[in-house]
Parts: sequence; structure tokens; C-alpha cells
Amino acid sequence: MQDRECLALRLQSDRLQLLDQSRLPQVQDWFAVDDVDTLIEAIHALRTRGAPMIAIAAALLVAVRVQHGDEHAAIADAIERLRTARPTAVNLMHAMDALRAALDGDDWRVAVVATAEALFDDDRALCNAMAEHGAALVAPGERILTHCNTGGLATAGIGTALGVIRRAHEQDKGISVWVDETRPLLQGGRLTAWELGELGIDYRLIADSMAASFMAAGQVDRVIVGADRIAANGDFANKIGTYGLAVLARHHGIPFAVVAPHTTVDPACSSGDAIPIEQRDAAEVRGVTGAAGELCWAPANARVANPAFDVTPAALIDHWVLDTGVYEHAAVAEGVFGPKTTAARRNMG
Repeated sequence: MQDRECLALRLQSDRLQLLDQSRLPQVQDWFAVDDVDTLIEAIHALRTRGAPMIAIAAALLVAVRVQHGDEHAAIADAIERLRTARPTAVNLMHAMDALRAALDGDDWRVAVVATAEALFDDDRALCNAMAEHGAALVAPGERILTHCNTGGLATAGIGTALGVIRRAHEQDKGISVWVDETRPLLQGGRLTAWELGELGIDYRLIADSMAASFMAAGQVDRVIVGADRIAANGDFANKIGTYGLAVLARHHGIPFAVVAPHTTVDPACSSGDAIPIEQRDAAEVRGVTGAAGELCWAPANARVANPAFDVTPAALIDHWVLDTGVYEHAAVAEGVFGPKTTAARRNMG
């Protein structure tokens, strides 16, 4: 298996390492992933995160286990266990389904490894395609608001929504970015701000509750976010807080775009009502844990609701930016994300 590397993943000599995103930005710490239990723990703890990145890491781990000589039954079990590690993000399920299909054949070892490598390489290409399509929507000087983290940390390439922002910056459009801190785990404050700083892109970090005020003041020109799953009708699930931004953007007449690869589309999911929403640990809302230690600001026994994602209805979205192009309401209403058209796009490459 050939070595591969991106911002948050290294595959060297059939050994997989991941960047611990729970410790960023203060500490850049890489940890080895040798078995399924380690990766599932890392996914649950958000040490590795981002729908495409989770899928790629899982696929490459399976390939590593094949290279290390695991038998067919063990590989099949690993695929099934990894498939359910993050219930909302459909990229992981699609990747594991592809590996499961590769198991059906006499030369399954070669097929599984080749499939995993292709998933990594394809994601890089998908990111570039999304960036080109999305950047074409961005006018010079726009002030863009984004939520959570959707850059190189979340993909094998330059990112989804943040990839669009990066490409617009590379095109010298003079953009600036409002970065939602993204409560409760602060992926915007910890990760997106770090990525934008590394790229030299002008940004300002804001608390999530400040977005409405900046929109009302006419200081936001566009909202661009990522997705963990897009339903056949165009509804999509993303990090909690996205739905509120869409409502605010519609009220203030600000264009709202979701950016994701076609692997994030779930044609079997009829609407957002059918997307499972992960419920996370109450401790994440009572306080924060990171490289600097643990801080608790709520009563230790405070009752908490902590859904990791919310669903934004298609009616609030202006543009769906995929690697296959930019879609508006008419195309979505005609079923562009449905089973037949989605399968056709994939077969076309």
C-alpha cells in the first residue's frame, strides 16, 4: 500500500497515524491507530472528526489490517463495527459499504486495499471540484460566515465549505470570514480559526450568539457550511447551530449554501426527519475539556440535552454545492439527490 498524507492523517509503511483534533490548537499530537477499538474511541471522543475524514480513516485502517494479514471474517467484522461508529455521518457508511463489496471476490485482499486507497484519492479530487464550483458563487470582498470546521482537518483534501473559502482567497477575491466558535465543543474556535490562520485568510472569531447581530448590521454577505448527511429532498444534517444560522440568513436576505461531496448525499433518506441525530455526553455542555485542562461552569448534576447535529430544511437553502456542480431548488425538487440520479452521477465518475 502506498504512503499517503494529509493535514490530519498519515499512512506510512502500512501504519496509520491521526492528528488528535481534541488537543488543537495548543498541541499538535499524532497518535497511532492499529485496531478498530482505538479508532472507534477516537471517533466517539472527536479526536478524529469530519464526515469525510472519519470515512477515510476507517477505510485505511481496514486496509492496514488486510496488509497485516487479518482473515476475511475479521475484516468483515471490522467493517461492520466501524460502519456504526458515527450514526449521523453517512460518508462512513458509504465507505464501509464499498469495502464490504470489495470483500466479495477471490482476490479480496487486493480489492479492499485498492478501494481504500481510491477513497482517499477521490476525496482530494472531490474537495477541489467543490472548491471551484463554490468559489464561483463568491463575489470580491464578501464577508462570509461559517460554522464548525470543514477544512483540511475534516477531509483528505482542502475541505468542503472551508475549501470554497480557501479557493476564493486563492483567487484574490479579498474575502474575510466570520468564524462561529461552535458550541459546545468549539470546533470553530479551536480548529477553523487555526486553519484560517495557517492559510493567512482574514478572519474574526465570534460567539455563536453574535451571528444575528452581525447579520442585522449588514456585515455578513454569505453563509457557507458543510454537512454530515444530505437527504433526497435536500434537507441536511450538520453541526448543531446550523439550522439557526439558516433561519437568520433567510430573515436577513443573506444567501445560504451547503457544501459537501456526493458521498454525503443519502438518496435512501427521504427527508431530514429520517436522519438519526447523535446525542452526546452531558459533560460537554457543563464545561470544556482540552489541552489546557478541564473547566466546569455548570452544576455537576445539571440536567443536559446535547444533540450533536440539527437538520436544516431545504426551503432555507439557496445553493447545494457538490463536486458535481451547484444545485438550486428547481433541480432538488426534480429529484437530483434521489436514488436514480445520484447513482447515475456516481457511475459517470
